[in-house]
Amino acid sequence: MNYDIVLRITHDYSNPAAAGRHLVRLMPADLPGRQRLVAGLLEIIPTPDERSDGQDFFGNAMTSFGFRGAHDTVALCVTARVDRAHVRKNDTSVTLADLPADTARIRDLGPDSPLHFLAGSHRAPLDAAMTAYASAILSPSMTACDVVEAIGMALHRDMTFDSEATTVDTSAAEAFAARRGVCQDFSHIMIACLRGVGIPAGYVSGFLRTRPPKGKPRLEGADAMHAWVRAWCGAQTGWIEYDPTNAVLVDTNHIVVAYGRDYFDVAPVKGMMRVSGGQTSEQAVDVIPLDP
Repeated sequence: MNYDIVLRITHDYSNPAAAGRHLVRLMPADLPGRQRLVAGLLEIIPTPDERSDGQDFFGNAMTSFGFRGAHDTVALCVTARVDRAHVRKNDTSVTLADLPADTARIRDLGPDSPLHFLAGSHRAPLDAAMTAYASAILSPSMTACDVVEAIGMALHRDMTFDSEATTVDTSAAEAFAARRGVCQDFSHIMIACLRGVGIPAGYVSGFLRTRPPKGKPRLEGADAMHAWVRAWCGAQTGWIEYDPTNAVLVDTNHIVVAYGRDYFDVAPVKGMMRVSGGQTSEQAVDVIPLDP
């Protein structure tokens, strides 16, 4: 599936910032055999005094930039064309009981190694309540892939999507206790649940193609940045991806931007600046399918 993606994020400051330094991860990933970045451009307005483009440890494209002078706005504009391959479901995963032996044989410490995704992390710590919730879903005959789907479907059933219930700083434990949140919360909770029962799991940031109601036009800028989960299901199956917010295995409607242990690793925009007063932010995303 081919897409044109357009993203614009604008920050306006009530008083000019005297200086600022930022780190962004916004460019769709290039993943051999799964997703091809045909072309991509990140434009920063105003032009920063310093800019450096590279990759982080997990292979995510990142751009750091800085301003030395006063500025009252920053706009980030991404335009990209992506070819997203269909993901075939082929459950050859081991049972959950056999997964620890598969994991113990891993010696690779590269960015894709499941060993980085077993322990609790800053935004998805191991949690007794979440582990108990996940354990209650399990049965001895389940494969690792079965467990991923069962936990994802259970969270979709038991939690309510509520954009007012949490903020970017709400902990996974708080969102789980309230059973409410957004895609970031659903993903952190699912990651903690999977790690709690021994399945390596990580966080995925990206874009989600949304479909307008039947007979209605697609609204410009109405698509979204999104988050979902990846889980390692043994040496033969490797990584699979699941979207607990929508209770689906990830396919061509999901475009990957970055992989990490949790949101802390892949936040789209980080930074600091010297400024007084408030600021406002706006975001618009278009995920435009090019195939019929």
